[in-house]
Amino acid sequence: MFERPHGGERAILVFVTLINSTNSSEEEFTELARSAGVSIVYELTTTRDKPEPRSFIGSGKLEELSELVTAHQVNVVLFNQLLSPGQERNLEKVLQCKVLDRTGLILDIFAQRASSFEGKLQVELAQLKHLSTRLIRGWTHLERQKGGIGLRGPGETQLETDRRLIGERIKSISKRLAKVSQQRNLGRKARQQAQLPIVSLVGYTNAGKSTLFNHLTKSDVFVADQLFATLDSTLRRLVLPNKMRLILADTVGFVQQLPHDLIAAFRSTLEETLQADLLLHVVDASDPERQLRIEQVNQVLTDIGAADIPQILVYNKIDRLSNYQSHCDRIENITKVWLSALKDTGIDILYEALANQLSSGSTNHCQVRIPVNAGDLRADLFENAVILQEQYADNGDSLLEIQIATRHLNFLTKTDSRLQLVKI
Repeated sequence: MFERPHGGERAILVFVTLINSTNSSEEEFTELARSAGVSIVYELTTTRDKPEPRSFIGSGKLEELSELVTAHQVNVVLFNQLLSPGQERNLEKVLQCKVLDRTGLILDIFAQRASSFEGKLQVELAQLKHLSTRLIRGWTHLERQKGGIGLRGPGETQLETDRRLIGERIKSISKRLAKVSQQRNLGRKARQQAQLPIVSLVGYTNAGKSTLFNHLTKSDVFVADQLFATLDSTLRRLVLPNKMRLILADTVGFVQQLPHDLIAAFRSTLEETLQADLLLHVVDASDPERQLRIEQVNQVLTDIGAADIPQILVYNKIDRLSNYQSHCDRIENITKVWLSALKDTGIDILYEALANQLSSGSTNHCQVRIPVNAGDLRADLFENAVILQEQYADNGDSLLEIQIATRHLNFLTKTDSRLQLVKI
């Protein structure tokens, strides 16, 4: 195997366009490479009907690529397509440098960005699953020859040992992630008992989700103009101008052809999306391929089982468009909001959209009577409902006119007999 240098790596990007196949965006792959911290010294493009079995690109292009690697003193070659373990091994043997495909590059970025305990475990799990198919690359000097006395090498035993160790590590990480998932479920149950609606920010990577999250919740989640700046989900309570309360979740961004191992590893994080009452689908309004990005995010949502959750499309970064004003599009409720989180433009429209969407069919406007000695019940209502008016009966009981989530009102009426309900 080739060790990664501690400094910035010099890289050649290889863009292979396959005819009659789905190809990733060259601009996006370039951004992925820059996000990984490499220095791009050359970009090689080629078109093929189908991949060449041994090297993916064919002998002619491989010879050209080898000359470029030598001329530019390159440390790593990045392919925008998915390579088989054999193709990676063959390419590294000829080029004498590290070779990564799209999946390997994304895994490398995730490994650099993961900061929480759970995030690091998830990335390591995805890396080990990816590495387990490529173990033979590091042990070519120990491979068996042709069999026979004196010709049997220890390679097979070494590979089996490595596979066993990796398998044991995968089991260990999976158990630890299961425990973390249990802790996450406890937190989720507590939020469900509070009966606060959960709104999850989803969208293509670098669409501005974390900037919007910070602006709405007055938080300081890490923000950068790079792909996969956010890997760990963050939850904050948000109070709308109409006093409605909700939980807002910032999640990992999606990308075209997101590796399946990563989707599986980050499933517990993505469960915040699955449990949401509403999705804010954040879109980079300045992206010329924004409609394609919307379709790709919706495909990932379908893959994880979140396709049926209601959405509001939030077209962010309108400050990058010429002569564009914040506005909203309506069918029944607001379905699309155009804003700039960075410039604080259109946020009031988003608040209105959230209030309308979360209020439709899910809240009750009513009057309740609280006994004078039920201070805990009164505190619960002030915490989880919008208090429109408060009066006092002659005996000291509180008469509250409230707007409250239907599910929380049902929970209180079933579990607390002190609450006397008078519908308006």
